[in-house]
Amino acid sequence: PPQVQPFLPPWLAQPKLVQKRIKDNLVPIRDVPGIHPRLLKKLQTNGIESFFPVQAQVIPAILQSASNGYLMGQGGYRPRDICVSAPTGSGKTLSFVIPIVQVLLDRVVCQVRALVVLPTKELAQQVSKVFNIYTDGTGLKVVLITGQKSFGKEQEMLVQKKVTGYCSLADIIVATPGRLTDHISQTPGFSLTQLRFLIIDEADRMIDDMHQNCLNQIAKAAFQVENYSGSNMLFQRTKPGPFLCAIYFSSCCPQIPLQKLLFSATLTQDPEKLQQLDLFQPRLFTSVYSEKKTPGDGTETEQDTNKYTLPEGLSQCYVPCDLNSKPLLLLHFMLAMKFTRVLCFTNSREASHRLFLLVQAFGGVTVAEFSSRLSPNERRRTIKEFEQGKTQLLISTDATARGIDIKGVNYVINYDAPQFIRTYIHRVGRTARAGEVGVAFSLVLRIQERRFLRMLKDAGIQDVKKQPVKGNSLKPLVQRYEEALCKLEKTVK
Repeated sequence: PPQVQPFLPPWLAQPKLVQKRIKDNLVPIRDVPGIHPRLLKKLQTNGIESFFPVQAQVIPAILQSASNGYLMGQGGYRPRDICVSAPTGSGKTLSFVIPIVQVLLDRVVCQVRALVVLPTKELAQQVSKVFNIYTDGTGLKVVLITGQKSFGKEQEMLVQKKVTGYCSLADIIVATPGRLTDHISQTPGFSLTQLRFLIIDEADRMIDDMHQNCLNQIAKAAFQVENYSGSNMLFQRTKPGPFLCAIYFSSCCPQIPLQKLLFSATLTQDPEKLQQLDLFQPRLFTSVYSEKKTPGDGTETEQDTNKYTLPEGLSQCYVPCDLNSKPLLLLHFMLAMKFTRVLCFTNSREASHRLFLLVQAFGGVTVAEFSSRLSPNERRRTIKEFEQGKTQLLISTDATARGIDIKGVNYVINYDAPQFIRTYIHRVGRTARAGEVGVAFSLVLRIQERRFLRMLKDAGIQDVKKQPVKGNSLKPLVQRYEEALCKLEKTVK
């Protein structure tokens, strides 16, 4: 039977397309309308002379939706929510940092007006760093909440108790879900009732069941009625109903609209999941499109299968192998082929650790592991040493590496073939970032080969080359490898 195509709402079916090719479509920062001179200067100080395509389109869109300041949208209407689906390394962070800092520049009272929620501590740190650069010298306060400091310490960073009541110490909060929900429920005086922007980064991860609760809590906190005396009632918001028009804002008093901005490299196309986010007249910006042409008679040639885009400069190969030859293949790439700056993914923390010990015992390769075993400081140091080229091989799990921007990765090796297409996209997207080139190798067991190729084909990823490695080229490694194994067994015992 013919496959039933899911019914897509018009905003998903007719998105605004963003150019995929970064290097050919840079836009000088002065050509993007509406950016504050102060921020243009900051960008230049940071060596940014042009925007990537996604930034050039999304920054003006957010600015425009807040063109009347943060109290109301254009023409008194509630601003539309914005979704952005663009590949890893295409500059999504700056596309929300710049407009948010600009919209909040002339705020008078410090209140939480922007909240960015991210799935991991590393990502949250990365984003708060960018916010700090652009808020520096503006008086805007950015607070990072990831549970790296004690709960009490974080509370002190968020609110201050005065004789007159509590006051906020943060304009912009960058947080991970767990810690944020703790503060919503347990920190006296912590209020999201003035929230203007909710940014959900790595949105598909955040829509997953475990984080759904967090998003519900934020919404609840944002629409809570404050029980203070008269002064605060001025900006009371009502949860907007389905019929929204200018009256909603002008009738009683100005209300702060809550606008959601979603970013992801693999934004779900599943309308039911997106439904949970309760988006308001959303606009979708995406660089996920296929470049197939439609013949003049109006019929589509071949179903559009390109659900995901990969970075332009990425080459992909896979190596069919059996279980025993996997470690040898990795050593062969490192020692015989002399790969450097290799990021290697396994499917579990244990697998990462074992492989790390094995390569260490073998010798001849500077190797580090990057996992949730490490403290945040150790993780930072590990990444720094990798970026400086002191470590040739970094072995990691998906949890740790999602979304993280590691400079100069030349190769990504999928030591364990990923089970889901999204995992594949995110892993290989750690290389070939910001218009550079990179190579991804996947070691695929023969029993996995059909499923792996099927998974890529279903996602419209065509150009993955088969690259067999002959057994003979692994022979020179075997004896030393067996010695390393013996050495390991002794240490483990």
